[in-house]
Amino acid sequence: MRDSIRAVAWLSFLATAYLMCAAALAPWISLPQLGSVGFTLVFVLFAVSHCLELEGVPRTVVFFTVSAVVSYLMEEIGVRTGVIYGAYHYSDQLGAKLGHVPVIIPLAWFMMIYPSWRVAGALAGDCLARPAVALTVQAALAALVMTAWDMVMDPGMAAAGNWTWEQGGAYFGVPAHNYVGWLATTFPVYWCTGWLWQNVRGRAGPTCAFGILPIILYALFAIRYIATNSIPALQLVALFAMGLPALIALTRVIPEMRRPGAVLDAAAK
Repeated sequence: MRDSIRAVAWLSFLATAYLMCAAALAPWISLPQLGSVGFTLVFVLFAVSHCLELEGVPRTVVFFTVSAVVSYLMEEIGVRTGVIYGAYHYSDQLGAKLGHVPVIIPLAWFMMIYPSWRVAGALAGDCLARPAVALTVQAALAALVMTAWDMVMDPGMAAAGNWTWEQGGAYFGVPAHNYVGWLATTFPVYWCTGWLWQNVRGRAGPTCAFGILPIILYALFAIRYIATNSIPALQLVALFAMGLPALIALTRVIPEMRRPGAVLDAAAK
């Protein structure tokens, strides 16, 4: 069973990397793509299968459930009131909706939440001995890492018509309020998951090559945005907001791969 899950994780990793490359090369080469919804489903498959292999079924269920419930509730409240992220609404491009929120959206949150958590784990390392402090620091880092991702992603997704900011905003048409909302959504997800995991047994850490796959995907997203974004200012945002944490995380974990059979402790927290 574990071999099958690991195989699914590797295949979905390769498929996600291919789809990112296909999107990046679209101006010059027409390669088969799956659209936003299809891409999200493939990436979610990777996130879930990787977490299953890394942490086991109970922890994966906890992480996915907390992420889906919190993100859906925050989005539904956000669309209805404009309080959390600013005034916005979703178009019909992302498929069927539950209430005012496309069903794919809670999945998309986990798609981004999972690799951001792994990046933050590599950044935090083992420098903090007290578990409560370490959890809070990693949750805060992960929330910042993921919000940095949205700083690059959101303007383009909105411009493509996936959602509309009803009053625009100072940041490439996006209200700054939105990013406060992302921090307010992701920090509780990470902190609650970490706290609940304390009472749920996980598996032993993975070998390094498998363990760093989520960090590699985060880095590939940064490279894609740096190389292909049509707005030069957003290329700079991608370089520093996403590229820097990705580089530091990889710098911390790649040396561990030199040890045969080593376990990637930092990113496996």
